[in-house]
Order: sequence, then structure tokens, then C-alpha cells
Amino acid sequence: MGTHEALAPLVKSPRLMNKRDLPPKIRTGKGFSIGEIKAIGLTPREARLLGIYVDERRKSVHEENIERLRAYLREIAGKMGVISSKLPKVEVVKPQRRRAFRGLTASGRKARGLISTRLKETHRYKWKRKARQRKLRKRHEASRGARPPYI
Repeated sequence: MGTHEALAPLVKSPRLMNKRDLPPKIRTGKGFSIGEIKAIGLTPREARLLGIYVDERRKSVHEENIERLRAYLREIAGKMGVISSKLPKVEVVKPQRRRAFRGLTASGRKARGLISTRLKETHRYKWKRKARQRKLRKRHEASRGARPPYI
């Protein structure tokens, strides 16, 4: 039995107004709600890392689903030994801005001072660097207006 069949969450189907007196139909859902996942002591991200489907749009919390999740965690705990909740480190890199020319070559990025991933697409860094160079008079803009006019 695969992971999805064993872990299929049960949800109530919406009923038509003229059939509201009938008991609700139970069907399999797309994922467990955040409330059900928090009830067993996991975050949505940890649940996804364990192979549990998460439906962030669902707000309902069903006891049957919580019991299914607890049984699944006991099952995989026996297979895996100890479940550690250490999450992998994620390096955040800014997305590329949509421009006609972005200077994506390595030499172009090096010339603009954007070569490291930490400073990729960060123009504030570039502007601060230029201001610092102007203050130290290492750039031509700093010395241009300082010369006396020619007579």
C-alpha cells in the first residue's frame, strides 16, 4: 500500500440545499488541514518532508484524520528509528528581475560587483560602494567638479 492510499484524508463533500437533510458524503481529500497537522505536533513544512500531503485551503479538523496521521507516524517511526525534525538549511537567493538585458555573464556581474550569490541583483550594495569611492575620491565624479574652472 503506497503512501497516498494509506494517508488519504477524509473530508465531507458539500451538499446541495435540497439534500441538506441527508448525511454528508465522505470522500478522500487532497491533503490534511493545517489544524490536523498541528494537532499531532508538526509544522506543515515538516509534514511535507515526511511525505504527508498538506491542503492549506482546508479549515476543518476531523478526528479520524488525526488518528490516521498518528498511526502513520508510529508506522514510519518504527521503520526510521528516531524522527528528527532538523530541517535542511535553505540559502535564499533573490529572484531575477525581468529586464531586457541583465548582464548575466560572469564578467559582467564581476564588473558590477554582483558576483557573490549574497549580493546578486542587489543594487543598493553597488550604490553604497560607489558613494564610498566618491567620498575617498577614487571615482572621476568626485574630482570632476572640484577642479577650478579654466580662464
